Amino acid sequence: MHSRARIHTNLAGKRDQPKSERDLIGTITIITTTTIMSDPSSSSLQLCRLMRPDDANIVGNVHGGNVLKMMEEAGCIVGTRHCNAENGEHCVAALVRVEKTEFVSPMFIGEVAHVSAAITYASKHSLEVQVKVVAENILTGAKKLANKAALWYVPCSLQNVDKILEVPPPKYASPELEEEGRKRYEAQKTERLETKARSEEVVPPPSNPERHTVAFSQSSLIHLVGPSDCTLHNYVHGGVTMKLMDEVAGIVAARHCNTNIVTASVDPINFHRKIKKGCVVTVTGRLTFTSNRSMEIEVLVDVASLAEKEKYRAVSAFFIFISLDKDNRPLPVPQLKINGEDEQRRFDEGQKRYLQNKTKRLAARESHQQ
Repeated sequence: MHSRARIHTNLAGKRDQPKSERDLIGTITIITTTTIMSDPSSSSLQLCRLMRPDDANIVGNVHGGNVLKMMEEAGCIVGTRHCNAENGEHCVAALVRVEKTEFVSPMFIGEVAHVSAAITYASKHSLEVQVKVVAENILTGAKKLANKAALWYVPCSLQNVDKILEVPPPKYASPELEEEGRKRYEAQKTERLETKARSEEVVPPPSNPERHTVAFSQSSLIHLVGPSDCTLHNYVHGGVTMKLMDEVAGIVAARHCNTNIVTASVDPINFHRKIKKGCVVTVTGRLTFTSNRSMEIEVLVDVASLAEKEKYRAVSAFFIFISLDKDNRPLPVPQLKINGEDEQRRFDEGQKRYLQNKTKRLAARESHQQ
């Protein structure tokens, strides 16, 4: 077990005992709290971290982007370690795809996130890492599943980032599990090849737009990529990109609802092109569809290389947010007001995705009950 932590405790008065969870959290300032537990020779890993105030929004819900970033870090570690175990040439596992991600339960300040990652399948040049996040209340010991997803990585050579190395085959518990993994690999490969980066240009919103329109909540974030954002290749970590995307989507949702909002799910994300250190990243989010209790937000990541004067679309994805009351119960969402043919087309496409996902959830629920 590798642990890195430094904790300062502030005792108020005459060592009074805290009277509530909030009091207990308030007496602890966590500077760094990361624990990694794993066997270096295994294809699995667990990362633990206490959720701090800067991980959450103003009402204490942990940002979905921080959860996605932790999941990607765990997947990158286990993937990189596995690929370097037998390869003579050193490499780093680079994220290329994240399957649909469901945020099962919200996480809060003071809870401990247990992030477990395990390699479940490997093709010749890629590997699937299943990542699960369990939230623990350290006062009661109660645990709940917060998030789970499948992430796909490719091993990139440290000497040449464009060189993809072969993946050492993992050990499967049974031939059936290997065959199931192969089917997942073929399915995601087909979908990834069919999914191209959305090339549609983002139109700046007009001044003083009407409330509950696309233009009213459309938001952008500009970020200069620095060393702390990057891998050993000097390319941005996939988790950093997803965190920025979630932040922008959250701003869009909050502007539309003017309430507490949380990430409910993220549709599959394909990383079409790498983002290099020193580039300027513009992340734009806009509402595409609203149901009675959810919002679909399209997030586009555009990159400008200052040195090479190149611009391109690196990533695009759809984030689903819901609105919550003070007791974390879902609230109705204001309906989106549509202006123009393009907005209507995007709304219809979003409605189709919403109905497809709803059908899949119902089918999965029925299969679990049988």
